[in-house]
Amino acid sequence: MKRIVSIEEFEELRGRIRQSRRPDQQRITVSDGTCCRAYGSLAVVAAFREELQRRELQDQVEVKATGCHGFCDIEPIVIIDPEGILYQRVKVDDVAEIVEQTVLHNEVIERLLHVDQATGQRVTYEHEVPFYRKQRRELFQVSRWIDPTNIDDYISLGGYSALARVLSTMGPETVIEAVKKSGLRGRGGGGFPTGRKWGSCREAPGDVKYVICNADEGDPGAYMDRGLLEGNPHSILEGMIIGAYAVGAREGYFYVRHEYPLAVHNVRIAIEQAREYGFLGRDILGSGFDFDIEIRRGGGAFVCGESSALMRSLEGDVGEPHPKYLHATEKGLWDRPTVLNNVETWANVPLIIDKGWEWYASIGTEGSKGTKIFSLVGKINNTGLVEVPMGITLREIIYDIGGGIPDGKKFKAVQTGGPSGGCLPESLLDLPVDFDELTRAGSMMGSGGMIVMDETTCMVDVARYFLNFLREESCGKCVPCREGIQRSLEILNGICDGEGTPEDISLLEELAEFLQGFSLCALGRTAPNPVLSTLRYFRDEYEAHILEKKCPAGGCRALIEYYIDPEACPGCGACIRACPEGAISGEKKQPHTIDVELCIKCGACRDTCRFDAVHVR
Repeated sequence: MKRIVSIEEFEELRGRIRQSRRPDQQRITVSDGTCCRAYGSLAVVAAFREELQRRELQDQVEVKATGCHGFCDIEPIVIIDPEGILYQRVKVDDVAEIVEQTVLHNEVIERLLHVDQATGQRVTYEHEVPFYRKQRRELFQVSRWIDPTNIDDYISLGGYSALARVLSTMGPETVIEAVKKSGLRGRGGGGFPTGRKWGSCREAPGDVKYVICNADEGDPGAYMDRGLLEGNPHSILEGMIIGAYAVGAREGYFYVRHEYPLAVHNVRIAIEQAREYGFLGRDILGSGFDFDIEIRRGGGAFVCGESSALMRSLEGDVGEPHPKYLHATEKGLWDRPTVLNNVETWANVPLIIDKGWEWYASIGTEGSKGTKIFSLVGKINNTGLVEVPMGITLREIIYDIGGGIPDGKKFKAVQTGGPSGGCLPESLLDLPVDFDELTRAGSMMGSGGMIVMDETTCMVDVARYFLNFLREESCGKCVPCREGIQRSLEILNGICDGEGTPEDISLLEELAEFLQGFSLCALGRTAPNPVLSTLRYFRDEYEAHILEKKCPAGGCRALIEYYIDPEACPGCGACIRACPEGAISGEKKQPHTIDVELCIKCGACRDTCRFDAVHVR
């Protein structure tokens, strides 16, 4: 690569790259993110290249390994362009057939097509897949087209043009004003206006300032940032360079959790390629602006998602929160003015510059602009990463995009905002999804986790699960968080074990007020949300556990009993063979029975029964 030393050279480079591309060329695109690799995408990519080599087609047909396409439930995804034919769950054994039938003879392989669950019809083309239909993929769409380890792919689709525009035609204050007018709010959980944060840092005294990308994604079930880092690292990098120019920083850091090796690998390559081309380093594009970035890997501590804890960890100290007498924009990393934004926030910046703040502000609601990426997981037919405009309803996400609840079960709740978020019931399915509406409902946007639950989910147990997670992840520095979460968890354990008392509910509410009012950082202050939201919307389940000593959802072992319906049991013997304790007896072709004294309530009998004869009471 030749280092670019002017805006004119950059425009010439982009022109050459685009001229070298053939829009009508046949291309085989394979999704190759972490989730895809778990299902063998690396081997599929290698198999396609070998097959094309064997047929001497390597110069006519391109094979491109990209990041995750979002629809994780059907990975690895293979798309044949320019037609846009989508095949799902492709294996190495399918490769030769795809090349022969589709690439060479333009014939569709029916068995590899996606099936629309609503109609039962097979879908041939990517744009027809219902999972994508209601999304607005402003950030994720690029990941579908580029090799994340090839900077030329990003440049060919307009990458780094926002940086070139900023350095050639916009002053720092103009950039900050554009971000302010766009309405961009931080996507890491706090929702603070990004432009205000940048303006505060620029106005702070001091010659040394920093920008940081928070990629320490730690919410259970959340992997939005990982998807962006793996699939389109240059978009985040470009956003950080623009932000550094705006606030007057010369150094930046990616703080990435240790458990994201592929993300770190792709970001490292992106940084090296950006340096070689001159987008990082001294005198970027001949503008006189100097800026460079380093990667730092976190140990996976959830509390290091909190800004002051993250910065202490970056400095080499224990990742513990500190009192915020001053904002990080005034006194952050090494006590210098610092801007900390998360992955998705930085990735939005080039879009705002390229398409204009007016365009960005036209998307979303009054107080929440743009799109938001959610990881849609749990009891849902279509799991994956979804990017939607702010203001879309929960119902549209769960049913129109997510395909509803599997196995004919009823929707019960959706938990948003990670372990510090809340659980929202069926009555709120038409709630618009934005920062303010979710907060008013007793939950939060968080970084974008969205866990769907069905009728078999015990909401008391859900609150217990998230409090247990937060107890383990708390740094333990402040007494309210350390002791308040522990005591709340003890109460929930007692309720789930059938030892709850009516006074427990009021005590949980008192502890929640204590945590919210006196904890040092947001981990402790938001820890009561799972408890308070489940008490608000599912109080009857708490009362059933305490007063009736029953778990209505059948999730708490101490409060349930398995039995076999004699009318439904054909006496096939499957449950007898599945039971690890020998608690089931009965003659062949006669109804079986469960000895409740021997039963350990593992559920193996219910999982095995094909006749829906095993029930819980």
